[in-house]
Order: sequence, then structure tokens, then C-alpha cells
Amino acid sequence: SAFRPECAVLLNVEEDHLDRHGDVAAYREAKLRIFANQGPGDHALDPTATAAETSVTGGVLSVRGEPLLALDEIRLRGAHILENARAAALAARATGVPAEAVALALRKFAGVAHRLEEVATVDGVLYVNDSKATNVASAVKGIEAFEGGVHAILGGSLKGGGFAGLRDAVEARCRACHLIGEAQERLAADLAGAAPLLRAGGLEEAVARASEAALPGEVVLLSPACASYDAFRDYEERGEHFRALVRGLE
Repeated sequence: SAFRPECAVLLNVEEDHLDRHGDVAAYREAKLRIFANQGPGDHALDPTATAAETSVTGGVLSVRGEPLLALDEIRLRGAHILENARAAALAARATGVPAEAVALALRKFAGVAHRLEEVATVDGVLYVNDSKATNVASAVKGIEAFEGGVHAILGGSLKGGGFAGLRDAVEARCRACHLIGEAQERLAADLAGAAPLLRAGGLEEAVARASEAALPGEVVLLSPACASYDAFRDYEERGEHFRALVRGLE
């Protein structure tokens, strides 16, 4: 039978997987298929619906006019977390989850592996595994989750798009970028002048160089903006290897 979700949520559509879909229009069409088989009584929540049915006023998140919790009770970092929280809260309330349970879940949620996962602080430097950031939009969110002093590790296998969308975040927040993998040269071309760009022979060399350069209070961030298939089975294996390298610094 056809897939028909009772509630479907679309957070955004950013350039990705062009190697598979060919162009952004085809990729967008594929994403929108999540709503294709829904019928009366089902909930189709796109960014317009989320913006219309949730709000943030005075530091409080509300859904359909009902206050849920204060933003400072949400444990995760990054402005994009609020977008996710608004959509998740709306989906839960739309499908009958009590407001108290939604608020409790948002308070307790500590994130998932490989997405802005804080691995360790070594000699005052925070090491963050954001291996799940396999496209430019996700990597921008990862970099912008920090005020500055970011030593970003970027690169991996190419997916058909460019990296110019990283420029503003890199220029504003990164002290250096360590480039790895198949995408090195394209990254170097697209980010020229935005920050010091240092080519590395692999993740091991990138972590070693970043750890040598980073000062207390700064961040070494694996947020590749690329897939991992040039060197790893998947983004999870890449993130696990990053974790192991960081543990070796302790």
C-alpha cells in the first residue's frame, strides 16, 4: 500500500543530492512527495504552516496560542534548533500529544549522535562531531551555532553542488578551515579568502593540525558539508572515527 503519514513535516528544502536528482527542482519535487498520499484528517506541516501555528514571544514558545516552555529550557545550541522545536511541537500537538508531554520532551532532549555532538573538551578546546552535516545548509547551521573561534573540518565526497553558501558563515565564525577528501579543491576555490584554508591528507591530519592551532575557548568542529563515501562507509563511521581521534588527545 502507498505510504500515507498521519502527520508529515517538511522543515526546509536546501540544495542537496544533485548527483542523484540533477537539479534543485527535481530534489524539491521528491521531498514534497511525502504529502502526496495524505487525505482528509491528515496533517501536512510545511514551513508556512509552522510559522502560522507557532510563535515565540517574550522568550516563550507557543503552539496554536498555547504557551509551552521558555526557550532557555531547550538544551541544544544553534538557532536552527528553534525551527526544529517549533515544527516538532506543532506535529505533536496536532496529533493529540498533551502539551505537558511536549514541553517535557523538549526540555529533556539532549540531541543525537553526529549532530553537533560535544565529544570532549581537551586543554580548554571543545571538540564537536557534526558528521551528519553532509550538505552546505547543515554545515552553515553547525558553524553558526558558535560565536567564533571555529576550526572547521570540511570536505569529503562531492554531491554535485558547490560550497559558496558556506562563505558568510566561514568568514564570520571560522579561524581556519581544514579541507579533506575529494572536495578539497572545490572547497578551496569556493572559499578562497574567507578564512585560512589548510589542506589535510585525511581526517587524522586535520584533527591533529586543528588541535595544535586551537586556543582555549575555541572549537574544533567536524561539519563536513559533504558525504563521506570517499573515505568512510557513511557519516556515522566518519563521526565515530572523529570521536576516536579526539579521545586520543585526552
